[in-house]
Amino acid sequence: MNVLLVEDELHIQSFLKSSLEEAGYQVDAASDAKTAMGLAVEAEHDALIVDLGLPDLDGISLILRLRQQGVTGPVLILSARRSADEKVRGLEQGGDDYLTKPFSLAELLARLRNLIRRNGASGNEATRLRIHDLELDLLRREASRSGQVLQLTTQEFLLLEYLCRNAGRIVTRTMILDKVWGIRNQPTTNVLDVQICRLREKVDLPGQQSLIVTLRGMGYVLKDR
Repeated sequence: MNVLLVEDELHIQSFLKSSLEEAGYQVDAASDAKTAMGLAVEAEHDALIVDLGLPDLDGISLILRLRQQGVTGPVLILSARRSADEKVRGLEQGGDDYLTKPFSLAELLARLRNLIRRNGASGNEATRLRIHDLELDLLRREASRSGQVLQLTTQEFLLLEYLCRNAGRIVTRTMILDKVWGIRNQPTTNVLDVQICRLREKVDLPGQQSLIVTLRGMGYVLKDR
């Protein structure tokens, strides 16, 4: 499940990014509104966490611009502003929930899960991905093929989710290492080769169509047809 985190205090951003990733989320992080706009347009996110005190644009203005650009994912506002008027303004201007700083990580994760669950219940199918007979339940973190549950590790699930979200498109080693493991500038690591091999053994069962394809010198693609 993808989350866009917009927080300019780098120590808070780093803490939240690592905490969210440990909880099973894929996280795109931005320290300013301009970067956040680019990331929001570039990829679909299941939820957004937006701090109001950004250096280049007020968080409320950012949320309004994102809504104007067609970004519909639920927004959890983070802010040190505690007044009732500020909370009401945030919720009226496109936010879906409001959490004041300092906050409990457990509460933030619970609120985030609730927002995603509520958004899914309202008709958004972003909580499930389906490619051929392969299905991912993003809330339960479960994958199945032809109705058979696949026993995947957390990293295998995240890798499969990334491939499914980009089904039919070639994704390079660098892209996967960055988005799934947060590894940059280490193209020689074999962690991806090992994980792809293990994942393929679990997903591409005997007698079934092979879905995960290696394109030598290019990357990988999950077949969508």
